[in-house]
This record gives sequence, structure tokens and C-alpha cells, in this order.
Amino acid sequence: QVQLVESGGDLVQPGGSLRLSCAASGFTFSSYAMNWYRQAPGKERELVVGISSSGSVQKYGDSVKGRFTVSRDNTKDTMYLQMSSLKPEDTAVYYCNLRQDGVAYWGPGTQVTVSS
Repeated sequence: QVQLVESGGDLVQPGGSLRLSCAASGFTFSSYAMNWYRQAPGKERELVVGISSSGSVQKYGDSVKGRFTVSRDNTKDTMYLQMSSLKPEDTAVYYCNLRQDGVAYWGPGTQVTVSS
């Protein structure tokens, strides 16, 4: 069955950097586009970035453009999110997402807190 597991969340100071990982299993990872979402307390879940199956196409949300970089390693069935110039408003639980045959799959999430 599909399994997505995020890791790498932490407490970081404003202006700092962090790299998240999403380990995937249970499906042919290299055949599917993937997404990162985030949800801050009291707010709706929002799309951070999507990446095509090959990794050649990325689409970023306006709030993270120029600061976050998504990538994937199809030999390791893993997607990454490199976050830099972090701001307090980036504080959220970050989720890995797959949409397959009309079904949305989610990992448990990893907490990112940006605070001094």
C-alpha cells in the first residue's frame, strides 16, 4: 500500500535553512508527480510546491518562490524540500502528497517551527 513518511522538521531561527525529506513506498514513485503541502495552526492546508514525475517541472506557491527548492531522487523513491531564508510564517506541519487515480495520499507530516 502507499506509504509516505516525512522527516527533517525542526526548530530553526529566522533566516535559517532546513531540508525535509519524503520517503515513498508502495507505488512506482518515478511515474507520479508529487506535492508538498503545509498547514499552520488555525489555517487551511496550502500547496507549497508540486514537482513532475521526472523532476523537470516545478510549480511553487507565491509565498515560497525564491526561498524553497524541491527535488526528487527517483532511484531512492524520495522527494526533498530545501528551505532557506525561513520566516516565522513558514511555521507549519509539512506534508508529502500523492494523487493517484483520484485518491489523495498523505504522510503524517513533520513539524517546522521558525522562531528565535
